[in-house]
Amino acid sequence: MTSPLLRDLVLLASRLLLATLFVLMGWGKLTGFSGTVAYMAATGAPLPYLSSIMAILVELGLGLFVALGRLTSPIAILFALYTIVTAFIGHHYWTFSGMERYDMWIHFYKNFSISGGFLALAAAGPGRFSLDAVMKNASSGTSRIKS
Repeated sequence: MTSPLLRDLVLLASRLLLATLFVLMGWGKLTGFSGTVAYMAATGAPLPYLSSIMAILVELGLGLFVALGRLTSPIAILFALYTIVTAFIGHHYWTFSGMERYDMWIHFYKNFSISGGFLALAAAGPGRFSLDAVMKNASSGTSRIKS
């Protein structure tokens, strides 16, 4: 992208779009905690209660960090790994048949695609419309945003 402003707007959109899924899912897991634990047990997740807590912290907590652009690159890498692991735990299409197999197959590879988006975000950084940029500007003594 030739325009720094356009690049930063696209990075903002990327962060918000990637984070939306995780924040919404994390909130759903938190507000329906007993159902989350039951789901974790049904998928074979290790220690379903602890797995549920970890999923909520990652999805809701770190999802908000991605949306706000705080610690973006390291968290994006964590999300890429998390999303691949959850593909194997929650979308094991090879154990299904018929339309359920196809549905799980889509979700399994969707997770890999989302991981690719997180890796691209980790490489590109959060852009200037982020808490990372604000913190960097505050520590360097600059407060003006240039376009």
